[in-house]
Formats: sequence, structure tokens, C-alpha cells
Amino acid sequence: MNKSELIDVVAEAAGLDRSDASKATEALLDGIVDALSKGDQVALSGFGTFSVRARAARAGRNPQTGETIQIKASNSPGFKAGKAFKDAVN
Repeated sequence: MNKSELIDVVAEAAGLDRSDASKATEALLDGIVDALSKGDQVALSGFGTFSVRARAARAGRNPQTGETIQIKASNSPGFKAGKAFKDAVN
């Protein structure tokens, strides 16, 4: 499922037209991104938790040359599925 298909599902489930469903979906995604960019986490009961995970600096290898390179520390978004979500998938 891509973003356009998700918008169609939201529109049908909520009884909205596609334009309003698109705005609602965009607002949800923007809210999650904004919260994570501030270092907060977003917990949705029954679905899961979005959080920021710190990645330590590490040594890597350039696959073309085999040369060892230093990869700097960074933050990356993470997601941990909730129990209800895991149960629905299994």
C-alpha cells in the first residue's frame, strides 16, 4: 500500500472526500515528524510507538574500494509495534 492508497482507505473509512482525507493523513504524518524532530516520542495505543534512536559513530567500509571509512553518529526514526498490532499481523 502506498500513500495514495492509504488516503483512499482513510476517505472511505471516515466518510470523507479524498481531499479532506489527504489533508488529515498529511496532518497526521506531519505531526509525527514534528514530534520526532523535537526528540519526543509518539505513542498510539494499540498501534505502536514512534521514537528517535541514536546511532553511535562507527567504522564502515566503502564497498567499491574496500577502504575503511568513519561513519558519524546520527539519529534515526524507529518504530515498535504494539501488542494489538503484532497480534493482528500474526
